[in-house]
Amino acid sequence: MLSAARKESASASRKLDGKEATVLVCSGNLSAGKTTFAQSLAKHLGIRERITSPTFVIQKTYKLPLSAKKKFGFSHFVHIDAYRLDNEKELKVLHFKEIAEDPGNLVLIEWGERVKKILPASYRALHFIFINETTRQISLTK
Repeated sequence: MLSAARKESASASRKLDGKEATVLVCSGNLSAGKTTFAQSLAKHLGIRERITSPTFVIQKTYKLPLSAKKKFGFSHFVHIDAYRLDNEKELKVLHFKEIAEDPGNLVLIEWGERVKKILPASYRALHFIFINETTRQISLTK
């Protein structure tokens, strides 16, 4: 899939059904579109606050509006940025296993390849490639 920035990222983020716990792992170079995808997904879920990559805090959890829970089945959007993590042990401290097992959570992990050993077998992988200033290639790789 090619994404012409925000419009197509928003479209791709609407393809989640929310019927089970979902972990999305986003990989790609800096400026490949991972955070823009997270922002589009959050907006689609009804989150109104500004979404930034949690690079320094590692994890940010957003409570979803009741309408999103009814429509998608999720109560929380958990945004994780593993860029500064050395390994999956650092994610364990944040109770990642419990977060990933809760069917009410939609978890998006930027730079998730850095913590691959801790990911649930059911995770979905999205790879982002910078094409030019307005276009990204997004591939579902798992």
